[in-house]
Amino acid sequence: MPRLNGKVAVITGASRGIGAAAARILAREGAAVALLARSEGACQALAEEIRADGGRALALGCDVSSGKEVAKAARALREELGRVDILVNNAGVVEPIGKLADCPPEEWIRNIEINLGGALRLLHALLPDLLGANGTGVNVSSGAAHRPLEGWSAYCAGKAGLAMVTRSLHLEYGAEGLRAFGFIPGVVDTEMQVKIRGSGINEVSKLPRESLASPERPARVIAWLCGPEADDLVGQEVSIRDADLQKRVGLEVE
Repeated sequence: MPRLNGKVAVITGASRGIGAAAARILAREGAAVALLARSEGACQALAEEIRADGGRALALGCDVSSGKEVAKAARALREELGRVDILVNNAGVVEPIGKLADCPPEEWIRNIEINLGGALRLLHALLPDLLGANGTGVNVSSGAAHRPLEGWSAYCAGKAGLAMVTRSLHLEYGAEGLRAFGFIPGVVDTEMQVKIRGSGINEVSKLPRESLASPERPARVIAWLCGPEADDLVGQEVSIRDADLQKRVGLEVE
């Protein structure tokens, strides 16, 4: 029997990249998946692919920075799939890229509204489900949460805030059964990296594309964190660069 059989998983930023790869793997592991993203058409195509492969999937257009859209999506996915067991907060943007004084405050704040506020809105909407299910929340973090990078002040700040949300979740709800994780996926070949390379700012933009990881690699870790094998890591922010974690997940060690 698949290890996540009967579970319901919600993935934000599911239209592409790590989110889409995680949705495919979670579905193969037996979970019914709700795919949330602003690009509803791309989510619909992915949902059809998952259903064709024998899985259960629901696609919902949702801007996670909108309280109304999050509440509407939460109602719809509960009606269709039932109580939520897993939340993967993956939606995120890197823009604006530039020195702080060169970034319009509205764009800087918009980044926080998506990367941090969006995760908070989903957690607030779905926390009763997760607590009732002894569920799992995976907040997709970044190495940028722990050190500043030139041109990424908004992204670094939002991800640093998200790392503290993970710790707060564990502090406040871990004893009630909530399994909260932060996860640093490394440098992955996604649309975000195209924008980063185009900016030419900081060392990350100089990395050749062939050095970037496939989205499936971090997606496999996300799916693994949703199972009991990761119970000893609950409350922590784990990194894909950890060789021991790679071995436990079954990844090729790099």
